Amino acid sequence: MAMAVQRHFLLLLVTALASTLVHVRGDPDAHGTSKHQYCIIGAGPGGLQMGYFMERAGRDYIILERASTPGSFFEKYPRHRKLISINKRFTGKENTEFNLRHDWNSLLSDDPSLLMRHYSKDFFPHTDSLTRYLKDYATKLKLNIQYDTNIADVDKKSEKEFVLRDDADRLYSCEILIAATGLWIPNKPKMTSGDEHVVGYEDMSLNTTDYEGKTVLILGRGNSAYETADHIVGSTNLIHMVARSRVRLSWATHYVGDLRALNNNLLDTYQLKSLDAMLEASVSSLVLKKVDGKLWVLTEDSDEDSLHESEIKELEEATDTPDNFAMREPYDIVLRCLGFKFDKSIFGSRAPLEMGKGRLAKYPAVKPTYESFSTKNLYIAGTACHYRDFRKSSGAFIHGFRYTGRALHRHLEWAHHDVPWPSETVLISDLLQHVLTRLNEMSGPYQMFGVLTDVILLEGDTARYLQEIPIDCIPSLKRCTGHKAEKMIVINLEYGKNFSGPGKDVFSLMRATGEPSEADESNFLHPVFYFYNRPPKRMVKPTQLPLPDHLLHLVEDFLTSWDAPVSHVLPLRRFLEEVTGMDLRSFFAETCFKYALTYSDLPKFCEQQYMQSRSVLIATPQLLKPLYDRGLGEKVFGFENKQAHVDSRVCA
Repeated sequence: MAMAVQRHFLLLLVTALASTLVHVRGDPDAHGTSKHQYCIIGAGPGGLQMGYFMERAGRDYIILERASTPGSFFEKYPRHRKLISINKRFTGKENTEFNLRHDWNSLLSDDPSLLMRHYSKDFFPHTDSLTRYLKDYATKLKLNIQYDTNIADVDKKSEKEFVLRDDADRLYSCEILIAATGLWIPNKPKMTSGDEHVVGYEDMSLNTTDYEGKTVLILGRGNSAYETADHIVGSTNLIHMVARSRVRLSWATHYVGDLRALNNNLLDTYQLKSLDAMLEASVSSLVLKKVDGKLWVLTEDSDEDSLHESEIKELEEATDTPDNFAMREPYDIVLRCLGFKFDKSIFGSRAPLEMGKGRLAKYPAVKPTYESFSTKNLYIAGTACHYRDFRKSSGAFIHGFRYTGRALHRHLEWAHHDVPWPSETVLISDLLQHVLTRLNEMSGPYQMFGVLTDVILLEGDTARYLQEIPIDCIPSLKRCTGHKAEKMIVINLEYGKNFSGPGKDVFSLMRATGEPSEADESNFLHPVFYFYNRPPKRMVKPTQLPLPDHLLHLVEDFLTSWDAPVSHVLPLRRFLEEVTGMDLRSFFAETCFKYALTYSDLPKFCEQQYMQSRSVLIATPQLLKPLYDRGLGEKVFGFENKQAHVDSRVCA
């Protein structure tokens, strides 16, 4: 009897444990609610990237996708089926990290087959290549995605529990919610009158014969507007384009969200006076009136009633506008190409999502850790987290948000699992070479320039190296990463502050400098080093660090390779020596041997390399002669004379 009771008890215990394990994996509880620690809404590129990090970390997560396939946005958009993200398949280098600088479509993963170069040979790939890539990414990496799940409502049951309901009334519960839904609601600013006559980008015909012999007005001046103009320009009578802001070219502003060269043919036909034209006006101030199948554009103070269906008058007689009003002729078609905005309608009163203000109104307002300002444990991933770097960097695109997604995941690992931000401990004598190697291959700070930085924490004879820290996290490094800082170096990639903008000639003969003494006048992307004896308490403004204790600009480089002995290596070595208070020159083995016999205090290189039996350079006449022949011996390496190849010192 006792044995039977014991067996029954053990059976109950095993059943309870099994139930607990199943519950952790996310099966419905007694109330039919699927429970997970993380819920990710959206299986677009941003959601898939977060899913990859969660999967590799072994976290309990689920991705909820409304469509039956990942990346469903790209099944329809862009309408004309060509991406504006480059796919540079060859760089002449085998370094994967370096090559990601020029691969703007691939997500991060540990599978070398999941690179866009294997899916398209086009420099600007067809969108179908991206959708095929995203499907393979989700399948090969075995991401936990539940398709055909349209989340209709997000509520917060308690401080630590979100409750999500889909349109089939199924419930999902999680502690941490990540919204990766992207921007997919067409932006439709209200016109004063006549919205019903406008055809949206999302609904426009792609058949160019529908535009033959038509006069077309396009509302908008972003890439979707110019993409549309390029698609139909060969069929139309003319195209006019109207928007409130002036045209901004990405090669002039260094912002990839501005007009890209592959879409700017209308600029030629406008400036070369081939009928097409652009003008500035607020869309909301326009009045659109349809008369006998023609669309007339009026100004806000025009008398609409003076145009009658039965009696067409000259527009200048019907309004108070000048007789040479730019849009005085009617149009056959008006197209709205004004981009997209974030859908916040699913967030309830107990889980509010604050949006940005002004130009940022289409993005959720998020902290440097990508957490919502308005709701704790609600995070934004993917293109929607562009709030932090709008018009500054690449966070709206895959080649940007794949890195902000990694930063978000690393923060979540610290904030919710006590796993500090990954770091590497570097001997102070190795620091110079470590920094140089990183500078010449890193892709995260290269793409997210001015937003993601590398941070070096100086800890005596060693340094702790942290990669891709959101720059606005610097004043609260411990809270963001789990690492306490005292002395620190922040490495930021920056463009010259006065290089681009209205009236600037970015192709001027003086557009670049190669002189190390003028490094602070560099216009193109270049490394800037900020040293702080104590971490700054606050930023001057978002993404702008306060004045450091020591500052170094490395001069811009035509090849973006910061490895020139005089122009780059020497200034960096001297900067590191200044902030560490140590001699960071490298020495030949013979010199370290001599110093070890004659001095009690050795240079750090000899102490940490030679005395620890690590590899050091052996000087030979064959090695030294070319250096002196090029005049580099005295200037760079500090050798005492040409014959001093035994007692010679190499600076870097």
